[in-house]
Amino acid sequence: MPNIKSAKKRAALSKERQLKNASAKASMRNRIQVFRDAVTNDAEDKQELLVSAISSIDKAAKNNLIHKRTADRQKSRLEKSIKA
Repeated sequence: MPNIKSAKKRAALSKERQLKNASAKASMRNRIQVFRDAVTNDAEDKQELLVSAISSIDKAAKNNLIHKRTADRQKSRLEKSIKA
């Protein structure tokens, strides 16, 4: 447990960021899953869901929640799944 005031602030800030990052990653995963379900069920709005999923992946990569190449790989796989 931190004893110094600045260390206490850092610990609190770290906890806030951890919660925010976890929420953002969960949101990204949810959008990807909604898109995959739409592809499986051959829904009408697949293209809109693809754009939404790619947007969330790009935002996560921009904020360093996931690596840039991981984002590229995920986007590529999503685009490939809509063509199949």
